[in-house]
Amino acid sequence: MKIISEQNPGGGLSAGSVEGVVSAAADRICPDDKRVLVIIPDHTRTCPLPQIARLLHKSIAPRAAKLDFLIALGTHPPISEDRIDALLGIEPGKRDEALPGSEVFNHRWDAPEELTTIGTLTAETVKSIIGEELSDFAHDIDVTINRRVLDYDVLLICGPVFPHEVVGFSGGSKYFFPGICGPELLNFFHWLGALITNPRIIGNKQTPVRRTLETAADMIDRESFALCMVVSGHDLSGLFFGPVRQAWSAAADLSDKLHIIYKDRPYRSVLSCAPEMYDELWVAAKCMYKLEPVVADGGELIIYAPHLDTISETHGRIIEEIGYHTLAYFLGQWERFKDYPWGVLAHSTHVRGIGTYADGVEKPRINVTLASGIPQETCRRINLGYRDPATIDPAEWTDREDEGLLCVPKAGEMLYKLKDPPAWQRPQ
Repeated sequence: MKIISEQNPGGGLSAGSVEGVVSAAADRICPDDKRVLVIIPDHTRTCPLPQIARLLHKSIAPRAAKLDFLIALGTHPPISEDRIDALLGIEPGKRDEALPGSEVFNHRWDAPEELTTIGTLTAETVKSIIGEELSDFAHDIDVTINRRVLDYDVLLICGPVFPHEVVGFSGGSKYFFPGICGPELLNFFHWLGALITNPRIIGNKQTPVRRTLETAADMIDRESFALCMVVSGHDLSGLFFGPVRQAWSAAADLSDKLHIIYKDRPYRSVLSCAPEMYDELWVAAKCMYKLEPVVADGGELIIYAPHLDTISETHGRIIEEIGYHTLAYFLGQWERFKDYPWGVLAHSTHVRGIGTYADGVEKPRINVTLASGIPQETCRRINLGYRDPATIDPAEWTDREDEGLLCVPKAGEMLYKLKDPPAWQRPQ
């Protein structure tokens, strides 16, 4: 099936161009008398979701038997009705006027009654995907997904594509897994990404993790499409519709051009400023993932987030118990840590970054510091540095790259890489 798309890498798409893609996508779906479920991101992703949601409703709802929306939260906590309205650009309490006849649902990854098993990834299948080097971690994995998908005829993924620390590029089948799946698969593939490491996987299109997700997605017995967005700042620079893999692939190609900044040399200190849409460290950690490749050995990365005072509403207790550590630290004591959720272990290693562990001594490559509302004693307990955010003025960091200082005002989506990366950053 041919992709329907519009792109303008040098600027934003016109409203007419966007509506044209959405209208053509609706015709391609043929929604007449069908039940259509649109799978959308939460507030931690930048994209013009209110505009797209209204256009989808305008084009599909009058023809479909039902048009609803499911928020692909992964393990993020459910969001309130007021926040759902804000996510969709709707005045509080006026959703029935903005999207008449449509319902919006939160995904619940931790509610077994809301999940259904659609198949099993056998250990042999997993081994064939991830390769012999990582095969010790292969096992049978039940593939579970939000059972609401079975109530619809057509599934439409609608979300942005960016470089991503676990999958290579976000979007596409990632909206199924982990977006609307249960814990077993999401824990496995996040750990798989950690084993490969963030610097080797982020910004690379074809990865073992992506192949794992797409193999699982083949088990979904519903007609599935994707409407993938590529944004520059707040402007929509590309919109791609078609079968999930093809639409995502085209969007990832544009993201590769727009969302990766190459630098000549690393920096001794990086101030990575978290936008307010990152309301806990679990998501603000993207400020580390996207900038780790350009921090010099022995340097410091500061996650500057004065608004943030929570590690993770969902996983905070476990993180405070295990702390933030390098991959080598966990692998060197695997019997001690193997029964913790692998997805949380993966998050921990991604935040702490590359490092070594030998003779009981852990040596991270760089220092990671929080300048947030999380107290100093908590930072010490979870093995991260601390700075009082009141002592930092981002303006003092600007235009000082010649001194080895880099300030990124809205970190977390643009990926920074070296033009000539060292071996530990190169895909194997």
